[in-house]
Order: sequence, then C-alpha cells, then structure tokens
Amino acid sequence: MSQEQIKEEIRALARQRNALILAHNYQRDEIQEIADITGDSLGLSMEAARTECDVIVFCGVHFMAESAALLSPEKTVLLPRADAGCPMADMVTAEGLREMKSRYPDAPVVTYVNSTAAVKAESDICCTSANAVKVVNSLSENEVLLVPDRNLGRYIAARTDKTCHLWEGYCPTHDRLDAESVQRSLNEHPDAIFMAHPECPPEILELAHHICSTSGMYDYARSHSAKTFIVGTEAGILYRLRQENPDKEFILPTAQLICPNMKLTSLDDLLHCLQTMSPQITVPEKIAAKARITLDRMLAVPRD
Repeated sequence: MSQEQIKEEIRALARQRNALILAHNYQRDEIQEIADITGDSLGLSMEAARTECDVIVFCGVHFMAESAALLSPEKTVLLPRADAGCPMADMVTAEGLREMKSRYPDAPVVTYVNSTAAVKAESDICCTSANAVKVVNSLSENEVLLVPDRNLGRYIAARTDKTCHLWEGYCPTHDRLDAESVQRSLNEHPDAIFMAHPECPPEILELAHHICSTSGMYDYARSHSAKTFIVGTEAGILYRLRQENPDKEFILPTAQLICPNMKLTSLDDLLHCLQTMSPQITVPEKIAAKARITLDRMLAVPRD
C-alpha cells in the first residue's frame, strides 16, 4: 500500500474502533499529521480522559500510555510500539526511590510525569516541565526530593528557596545539546530567539532567551514578533512550529536532537495496532491507585 492508502486505512479503522489517535510533539511528521490531537504527555493523557472514545491510541513512549491508562481506567489504551521506552524514566526504579526516601524521610517526593507508574506510586506529587516550580513551591515542607531528571531539578532548585535533593537521571537527547552548538547558532543568527526546554543542562539554559515546555514553545513562537527561533528540544517539535508559523524560521542548533524512541512509531505500526488492538497498556490497580493520587494532587495546584 502507498502511504496515502495506509492513512485511509488508519482513519477508517479508527472510526470503526471509536478510537482517538494521540501523538506526542516529538513523533514523526506523518504521525503528527494523522493524529486527532498532538501535544505533551500529560496534556494528551488529559485529552484521553475527556474523550468519549472507547479506545486511546497513544503514539509516544511507554510511560505516556501508562499515564493515559491511569487517567482513563475504563478505556482501552494502545501503544503502537511496545518497545518505545524512555531512557530517563528507566533511570529510576521504585526500589531505588524507596532507598532515597529512607535517607530523607521528611522530604516529599516530587516526580516528573516522565516516569513509570510504579515510580509515581512511590511519590507524593507529580509535576510537568511547565508547572514544576509552582508544584514545588506549593508544598509546605522546606526540602524536597526531585525525581528523576537532574536538569529539571537544577532548574527548579534555582527558582525556589527549598532544599532540593536531585535524582541523577537525565534525558539523553536534551543532555547532549552542547553550549558550543547553541552559541554558534546564535552567532549565525544574531536576531534569533533561543527557546530551551528545562530538560537541557544548566549551561544551555543560561544561553536561553526563554525556557519553557514544548507547549510553551508553541505559544511563545506564535505570540513573539521575532522571525527566527533557535529551538532547544527534540526535532519533532519543528513540524507543528512550522505549520503554525509559516512566516517564521525554526532552527535546530545540532542534528543530534533526535530521540530514537520517539521516532520508532511508523504509519505501518499505527495501522497494525488498530488492526490487532494491541499492544494494550494496563497498570495493576494496586499501583494505579497510588500513582493516580500523585497526578490528582498536581492537578489540584492552582494555575496562574
């Protein structure tokens, strides 16, 4: 079949299955193009919870499909590629976190949503890259454990008076962005605005004109008068940035900003997933009940 025929089959099967297709901002262009909704991991999971569809097809990585299953326990959640994992999420285990908690028994655990359900279940509250500082500052305790991303942890620590204990995890894609590449891009495009994700190392964030989540980058690029933007996050974000801002230029400082796990899902995978209704992602209720509390607590934190 041609790519267009595959897309037609996907759309027909999605209607037949009453399925909602979600795609993370870092997915391949053709996956974002066919998705019903694109967005960040938590935003998509919340869309999954709101929809009246019976089936959620999550084009992303494993922890994202788990989050959708947590918030939509009555729905069937499918992940087109069962092997699409997240190295950062895998850098912390429930057992390891319990050991860290024993060393800081009075410090609540603030866990990034980019984590497994089992780790969320050992935590007190979740956060996203967009609301992390607000979540930490909402807590009454004077010290916190920040899991699993050390770069996001350092970003938070610089913006709160609380004592922050960091787990030494990181996103390999963001972590390999180097200051030399960013500075070269800034020198080549002196009028450009550099937007960086808080998963980037501190020396990258020091160079940024604006630090924000992927959703924040879409909003910022639309509203800012600049015509050129240097983008410090995974390459998949360029698809929607260019779609929404055809009169603006978006530049990656290095070709290294590609997450291989986010690029695993193909149209063939998506079609096969809908044909077979697999792989299905579920979370044991004993874990899900505890993990759901951490998400609910985060959602209860007042927004601006």
